[in-house]
Amino acid sequence: MPSVPPQPGQPAPLASPPTHAGHSATAPVSPGPAVAPPRRTAFAEGVDRVRAAATTEPGRLRIIGAVLALLVVSFGAVTAWQATERASAADDVLHNSQPLSSAAADIYRSLADANTAASSGFLAGGQETKASRDRYEKDIRTAAAKLVTAANNSEPGSPSAETIAELNRLLPEYKGLIERARANNRQGYPLGGAYLRYANDTMQTEMLPAAEELYTSENARLRGDYANATPYPWAAIALGVVVLAALAWAQHRNYRRTNRLLNHGLVAATAATTAVLLWLVVGHAVARAGLNDSYDHGVRSLNVLHDARIASLKARGNENLTLVSRGAETVEVEPGEFQDKFDVAYEESMRDLSDGLTRARGLADDRSGEQPVRAAMGNMDVWQERHQQARAADDAGDYQAALDKVIGTRSDEPTGECFDNVDANLDTALQHEQREFQQAARDGRGAMTGLPLGAAVLAVLGAAGAVLGIGRRLSEYR
Repeated sequence: MPSVPPQPGQPAPLASPPTHAGHSATAPVSPGPAVAPPRRTAFAEGVDRVRAAATTEPGRLRIIGAVLALLVVSFGAVTAWQATERASAADDVLHNSQPLSSAAADIYRSLADANTAASSGFLAGGQETKASRDRYEKDIRTAAAKLVTAANNSEPGSPSAETIAELNRLLPEYKGLIERARANNRQGYPLGGAYLRYANDTMQTEMLPAAEELYTSENARLRGDYANATPYPWAAIALGVVVLAALAWAQHRNYRRTNRLLNHGLVAATAATTAVLLWLVVGHAVARAGLNDSYDHGVRSLNVLHDARIASLKARGNENLTLVSRGAETVEVEPGEFQDKFDVAYEESMRDLSDGLTRARGLADDRSGEQPVRAAMGNMDVWQERHQQARAADDAGDYQAALDKVIGTRSDEPTGECFDNVDANLDTALQHEQREFQQAARDGRGAMTGLPLGAAVLAVLGAAGAVLGIGRRLSEYR
């Protein structure tokens, strides 16, 4: 229907909303309250402020100053951390792991020497000398004292602690067997030899393997401390290079905008960072060289000499037991061919001793270290000659002549004299190499003295210099 125009004096009718087919017109809906946009996070607002600040030169300078200060402080912290770790490992090498490794070797040597002294005293029968008895008692006391020291320095529940506990259990049992062997031997009972062989089996199959396991584990601990002390602190070095690059870039930027060659604050920060980086690189290089030298010319020689000394003790003990057993125990060396068990073990130990002395002579780096090793090699050759004479007498049925050749007086030229000379010369070589190790390890440890604290102090000064340098530029905008 056509619309009717309004009459004069009447208001115009309101326009009605459009309608769709099949739907009637409805009244308009009033809008609800406006929904507030979600509040932005503090991080997002902070990013916006930084982005806005970066559009102005003062804002950019503040960001550069904060980043430079953070980098310098981070470099100092990482340097102090890595230097402290390496200095602590070097301390452990010098004062903990190497002394404990030597103590473990002393435990082995003391036990083996006590076994040797016991067999020597047994061969003397009822006329066991006071010197032989005193030597046995001293070795037992030394082993017990070293076990106490090792127990105090081992971690509870560790394999080393378990090994020490096992040795502490076996030591009284071994002493009891030796005393039974002596008591029966003094009365002339053959049972004494059986007790001595049983004591020797306890020593050879249980106690010495346990002591060797302790020695091996302490050596592994020592190598671990070296591995922690000697690697270069690459994280600190890389961060130091990054800091120097950032400081160089900041100074170049400053020069391009102001045409000023130097900024005193940034120069001070660069000098402090350079000092820390050089101290770190040179100090660690010197420390590494000293520690490597202490290992190559100290620890390696000490390990070889300890092994040679242990081989000589085994050889001497087996030589004595050859006369104690008198062929009671044999082993098959070839099909149908049997030899005395202890004489075969003696030959194996002498081969180990010869190989050890050859290696020790090759590792000796001066006359003081080489001379006692050469002397021990000469003593070993004489020992082997006299041993052959003793075996020839024993095989011929002259047991007394063989006994005199093994434990007799000086006039009999016994093998015991050669063993004592080998042991004394090896002890001299060990003391020399121990001094070499301690000197080199101290030099290596000393090269890192003060580095953690010095790095921290210089880093704080460097960060302050960077902040002051940037602050000087900011003051020009006020």
